[in-house]
Amino acid sequence: MIGIFEFFNLHRFTLSDAVDILIVTALIYQILILIRGTRAMQMAIGMGLLAIFYFAILRGGNLPTIQTILTYTFPYLIFAVIALFAVEIRRALAHLGKNPLLRRFSSNSVFETYDEIVLAATSLSSQRVGGLIVIEREIGLKNYIESGVALDAQLSFDLLVTIFSPEAPLHDGAVIIRKDRIAAAACFLPLTVNPALSKQLGTRHRAAIGVTEESDAVVVVVSEETGIISLVVGGIIERDLDGETLRDRLHSIIEGKSSQDRPTYLTTLMEGR
Repeated sequence: MIGIFEFFNLHRFTLSDAVDILIVTALIYQILILIRGTRAMQMAIGMGLLAIFYFAILRGGNLPTIQTILTYTFPYLIFAVIALFAVEIRRALAHLGKNPLLRRFSSNSVFETYDEIVLAATSLSSQRVGGLIVIEREIGLKNYIESGVALDAQLSFDLLVTIFSPEAPLHDGAVIIRKDRIAAAACFLPLTVNPALSKQLGTRHRAAIGVTEESDAVVVVVSEETGIISLVVGGIIERDLDGETLRDRLHSIIEGKSSQDRPTYLTTLMEGR
């Protein structure tokens, strides 16, 4: 046993070394979880092979020309890494910002009720009118709000239905809701590049998935072709929801509440639409 400790130099192993190893292991694990199943995984493997090749050439072999080229070019690859992994880096920082210990410093708050959104979605669905409603949460959507038409209007069923009316000038695009107000309409959202998505999903659904891949927003989508209501969170889409299920899902995701105590006026409006 003493020989093993001496071989691995464990007799100098301290508590700080253990903490150091645990932190590095946790960071590597989180990075692998973040990029697993994405294009970044293949790029990370390529970068790792390139790093191994660099150190192998640098440490062994009498290849002065290659060593000189790698010595002067390898340090600049950090900028290539930032460019290649921009989406993943942004997602990682956003994930860090959602840490419960940091949420107390956030000024955003979720508004209390989603009845108006549910009523608008069910009304649009019954009329086969497309709709794209984005609910801002902890991560701000200022960039997307600025791409549309600023409204800063009180959230209401009537206004949402009016905005998405085919005759309205603002119907083409997304409505972004901040707290209990409609911040903007006709907003442009990033389209997802996930190749595994069904070909049946159109631009509206791909935009909903795209914005939830880059933020913690919750998106309600109404299909213009089928009238199907969908809910998108974290890049995952749930399709074919009715009004009651939609309200349940919104409350469970954002507020952790149930809609069993749904107000009477909401029940009456949804059953009589």
